[in-house]
Amino acid sequence: MSTDSSSPVTHIVRPVASPTFSPLYRQIKELMVSALRAGEWAPGMAIPSESELAVRFGVSQGTVRKAIDEMAAEHLLVRRQGKGTFVESHNNPRAYYRFLRLQPNDRKVRQKRSIPLSCKLQPADRAVALALHLAPGESVVALERLLSFDDEVVVFDQMFLLADIFGELTLESLQQEEHSLYSIFERRFGVRMIRAEERLRAVAADRRIAELLKVGETEPLMLVERITYTYGDQPVEWRRGFYATDRYHYYNELN
Repeated sequence: MSTDSSSPVTHIVRPVASPTFSPLYRQIKELMVSALRAGEWAPGMAIPSESELAVRFGVSQGTVRKAIDEMAAEHLLVRRQGKGTFVESHNNPRAYYRFLRLQPNDRKVRQKRSIPLSCKLQPADRAVALALHLAPGESVVALERLLSFDDEVVVFDQMFLLADIFGELTLESLQQEEHSLYSIFERRFGVRMIRAEERLRAVAADRRIAELLKVGETEPLMLVERITYTYGDQPVEWRRGFYATDRYHYYNELN
């Protein structure tokens, strides 16, 4: 077969994949998160100074400062003027209900109280297993509780926790506590909840939930489904929260 030498030759230039570049401060941040995950710096503990960390990682203080700034913005660390930088903790009263976005319509401050109802081991159903990266049928800790605002019950929560971490949790121990659940998990099991993903939708109250929340059966409720993660993006909790919103609303500030 002959070739027409006068025909133009078309060269197809294909893009070449370039390696992913991570800024130096992000690399330092990942090393610091690894230290948190390994328990080198416990919740509430002061971390080394910026100059000490700079020596440890062989970088400038400015690079360390940028890494710490980002970690503070993500609530992994907290700066305290004149005292240093500390690992953020759920034992801080300001962080007791950091993931709770429910607010009263009149915006008045109300005292929140957790009321445990049940706590037991049970097999994970398909939805729980999918959320917690388990096989269906694996054991999870199933916890139910009410959340009241000034003694008015507003939230009914169904929580499912990894049994290999929280397997020793009991209803009796929870009933003796006065702190938030996440501060209890942190103090007793060394697990700090770092971030959460939520889905919201409207549902009708069934008979049991209506009785617990003291609302009419089939009354509309807001269902908040949450997956909560600890260090290393490990899911440790899946939760269904049923919110009575006749005098409350879900509030979230977007930046």
